[in-house]
This record gives sequence, C-alpha cells and structure tokens, in this order.
Amino acid sequence: MLRVALLAAAVASASAFSGLSALPRAQTRASAVSGMKMQDRSSAMPFLSRPPALDGTMAGDVGFDPLGFSNYFDLKWLREAELKHGRICMLGCLGFITQEKVQLPLPGFDNKLATEAFFTVPAGGLWQIFFTLGFIEVLSNNGKLTPGDMFIEGRAPGDLGFDPLGLSQDESALRRFELAELKHGRLAMIGLGGMLHQMLLTKQAPLEQLANFQPLST
Repeated sequence: MLRVALLAAAVASASAFSGLSALPRAQTRASAVSGMKMQDRSSAMPFLSRPPALDGTMAGDVGFDPLGFSNYFDLKWLREAELKHGRICMLGCLGFITQEKVQLPLPGFDNKLATEAFFTVPAGGLWQIFFTLGFIEVLSNNGKLTPGDMFIEGRAPGDLGFDPLGLSQDESALRRFELAELKHGRLAMIGLGGMLHQMLLTKQAPLEQLANFQPLST
C-alpha cells in the first residue's frame, strides 16, 4: 500500500512539473501575438489601426491619420503641405511677437495686435506678401503644383534647395534636423491658432497676456 501511494505521488509531481514547463511556451506565443497586434496599431492613437501608408519610414511618422487622408492622397504631397504650413506658422508666431514690440514708423503699421494690424496695413503691403509667396511656390516647384507632377523629378517633400549653412552635408544631422523642423512646425501650427484666438477674444497681444492675464468677462 505504501508503494502505491509513493508511486501516485511521483506521478502527480511529474504531471505538475510538465504543466509548468508548457506555460512559458504559451506565454511566448501570447507575447508574439500581442507584439504583432501592437505593430498594427497607431503609435499616436493605440486604440486605432495604423494607416497602411504610414509605415514609419518618413520622419515624424507616428501613425496619426484619424481621417484617413493617406488613403486617398499622395503621402509626399501631404508631407509637403504639412512642412509648408509648419514653416509659415513658425514665421507667423515670430511675427506676432515681433509686431507687439516693434512697429514700422509708417501710417497703418503702429497696431501691435496682428489681428487688427491686418486691416490697417496698406493693401499694397498685403499684395506684396501674396505675390512673393506665390513666386516662391511656383519657382521652387518649377511650375509643378499638383500631386501628380510635383515630385516627378525625385525631389524630396519640403526640399527647396535652401541650405546656406550646409547643415545637410552630414546625413545623420540631416535626419535629426528633419525631425526637429517637423516637430517645431506642428507645435507652431497649434501655437498660432492659440495666439489668434487669444487676441480675438481678449484684445491683448501674446506677451501682454502672459504678463497681465485678463480672464474673459462673463
């Protein structure tokens, strides 16, 4: 009877250890499946699937495209638009702050609020800006402005050949600067929108609002 009890205990012990040995394999398979699922998810919005066109090869690509633009438009054309809007907004943010502290000694240029200065500046100045930007747009693309022909010559999105400091000579530095420009441009687009709404609602310039905060009157 004692021998039977010892044999049963040995079998039970062996079964217990064999079950534990199979557990790591199950965990490994589960981890692999979980990893594959995470690769199909957007890094920016993990609760959404990663858009097929956003494979992470472009600088700053975190899979953010909740409206699915990359499914219908050329990705290079979208990146070109993002970079140009970011560059304009970076200049705009600097212009808003500069306009608050420095004004030209000419009639119509003395308003420190950019939202109001737009309507007081002479029309000739606005047309000058408009035609200058249009000239740069046409010249930089050699007249090619549509998604179908803008990059037919192999030009990279946002590359206008403007590098007076030679920052693009180092490939690793170029990749770092590309990402930095993109992040600064995205932040500037958000910041410019915030400055515009702040000036429209409070009638205060950005620096003045920071130094002397005035809540909206109810």
